[in-house]
Amino acid sequence: MELLLTYLPELLSISVVAILMAISPGADFVMITRNSLFHGRLSGLYSALGIGLAIWVHVAYSIAGLALLIAQSVLLFSIIKYLGAAYLIYIGYRTFTARGTPELDGDSPAGDAELSRGQAFRLGFVTNVLNPKTTLFFLSIFTQLVNPDTPISIQLLYGAIISLAHLFWFSALSLFFSHPALVRQFNSYKRAIERAVGGVLMAFGIKVATMNQT
Repeated sequence: MELLLTYLPELLSISVVAILMAISPGADFVMITRNSLFHGRLSGLYSALGIGLAIWVHVAYSIAGLALLIAQSVLLFSIIKYLGAAYLIYIGYRTFTARGTPELDGDSPAGDAELSRGQAFRLGFVTNVLNPKTTLFFLSIFTQLVNPDTPISIQLLYGAIISLAHLFWFSALSLFFSHPALVRQFNSYKRAIERAVGGVLMAFGIKVATMNQT
């Protein structure tokens, strides 16, 4: 407890940044919206779980001191950037050109239409892991907010806070976007929404491909 109190200011700063980081609109938000609306509540929740666990990949390389190396290496950063961009553009294109997902039952939004739990988890996980914006977020957190002398146990606690903030936020979004009333409205405009979401994902992919390391 005494150790925790010593790093309380740092912990509070990390907590605020974690919340802001989670709710900041981006590819994760659009992916959760897509999976929850098109494939049901379980798909959204499993995608949220994928995002929450993907955060630990960023935590691991940040604690190991690799975040700075990735951000400063043109090659490493470009690999992550272009892989992430290609993935978003691919998913966006598939969504945009889809012939129409099966209609979900507005009274049973927990159903799953053509997307397994593993696929939903993977979509959330890969989207977050390959997001260079998240890499830069973690670089700023672990170089500007976290003291180099902070014990590993405390840094792991910071990682847990960031991970849980993402898990709770995106789980809440999946519950919202799979609400029966919203699902019924979605079924009325399904094709237009699919094209809009697909277009937004492809736009995010292009944005990721053109982002700078600074």
